[in-house]
Amino acid sequence: MQVATQETPITPQPPPHGPGAWEPLTLESAFEAHHALIFRVAYRMTGNAHDAEDVLQTVFLRLASRDASSAGIENAEAYLRRAAVHASLNLLELKSRKDVPLDGLPEPAGRGESHDLRELLRLAIGKLDRRSAEMFVLRFIEGHSNPEIAEMYGVSALVVAVTLHRARKHLQKDIKEMGGVR
Repeated sequence: MQVATQETPITPQPPPHGPGAWEPLTLESAFEAHHALIFRVAYRMTGNAHDAEDVLQTVFLRLASRDASSAGIENAEAYLRRAAVHASLNLLELKSRKDVPLDGLPEPAGRGESHDLRELLRLAIGKLDRRSAEMFVLRFIEGHSNPEIAEMYGVSALVVAVTLHRARKHLQKDIKEMGGVR
């Protein structure tokens, strides 16, 4: 793939077909067309605008630095959505690894405090393996169906269902250990 500049369009070889295909775009036009999507995905995962902006910037910096010899992008929206999920997970993993002193912190949330439960969920997602976390976010945060996720990953819908089931079990266990569910 070519690195895009304002003069050099991003074009895959051979040209893709179908809805959502990556048409010749400059990096600037790709940003204009998809920045809101990436921000929304990142905001839903990270829970704050500052982190979502960091993810947005990371995604487009990575896109700009892609090797010119790398393969073309067939579906821009799906590619950028997965890139946003991936970058958000990196950020969540970093946050979950920080050593935070526990003295003086408030007690873990009860069932009625959904904001705290969301934060516990974000931390727990950061502990999942990469593929499980991506599939969980695509299914339960982004609202994609199992067959859609299966197509994105090139696996069967059954594999997606099993992965999601295991991810939910791990998340339930981790959230309970963090004191989120009593």
